[in-house]
Amino acid sequence: MSHRSERSADTAKSLDDRTDSVDSATEVFVAHRNLLFTVAYEMLGSAADAEDVLQETWLRWVGVDLATVRERRAYLVRITTRQALDRLRALGRRKESYVGPWLPEPLLTAPDVAEDVELAESVSLAMLLVLETLAPVERAVFVLREVFGVEYEEIAGAVDKSPAAVRQIAHRARAHVAARRPRGAVSPDESRAALKAFQTAVETGELQDLLDILAPDVVALSDGGGVKHALLQPIVGADKVARLLAVGWWNRDAERKVEQVQVNGGPGLLVRINGEIDGVVAVRVDNGYVTGFYHVRNPEKLSHVDRETAVSR
Repeated sequence: MSHRSERSADTAKSLDDRTDSVDSATEVFVAHRNLLFTVAYEMLGSAADAEDVLQETWLRWVGVDLATVRERRAYLVRITTRQALDRLRALGRRKESYVGPWLPEPLLTAPDVAEDVELAESVSLAMLLVLETLAPVERAVFVLREVFGVEYEEIAGAVDKSPAAVRQIAHRARAHVAARRPRGAVSPDESRAALKAFQTAVETGELQDLLDILAPDVVALSDGGGVKHALLQPIVGADKVARLLAVGWWNRDAERKVEQVQVNGGPGLLVRINGEIDGVVAVRVDNGYVTGFYHVRNPEKLSHVDRETAVSR
């Protein structure tokens, strides 16, 4: 065989090996994609940014020699976490100039997500808002440890801290979240019943019916991103929120269609005006009362509510 033929054979073998490696990397990545998306989304509260993080994770993953990776799931989670942390810090700067309250980007989720109570709570808008009060590394540690059960040593590698430091951060984040998370577990049936009563009261505009379903310390938040009409400040208190909903929020003259859907692991409302998606409503329910009302209208945050998004852990 000539030297040229040998070189051609070597090149062909190298290309075949590279193709096999990419195929193997793709197979592993696809197998863990929903998990990685959920990790990134819970860290960022933004599906669009989570998708960008997955793209960056893939570009790094495909260049890794798989023969050197002992725990592929852990390695992928580490890459995703590091990329999400970088993105989270950039998001923080963007939120400083955001018009009005910033709400997480809602997702339509499959009904079976609600059956995994811990997962459903972790992706709920109420919990994502609690996670917004954590520092970036605290949020990463809490999500990895409390939601996905990642070992401290693995988290340490993902956030560039010692295992001892990670344990302290986890303890601090756990206490912080515990003081702010929903006060008690609510079954899907209870949530649906509360949402239905809430929807009926809003549609009829009956002030007393609204007061009957709203908790005294209910908080209403809406996010228009400076593009759509929305509240510029949170509204607190049953009387104020009831009056807002009774006379100001629900435009009964528009051709409005409201559909009950699964939003972030729990019951929610998808609102269409003249056939176009106008917003998503989610509520936080504690002890049968609505304690949080979240209305997302920013068009940039509605791209993932025309189809189900798979989340897993």
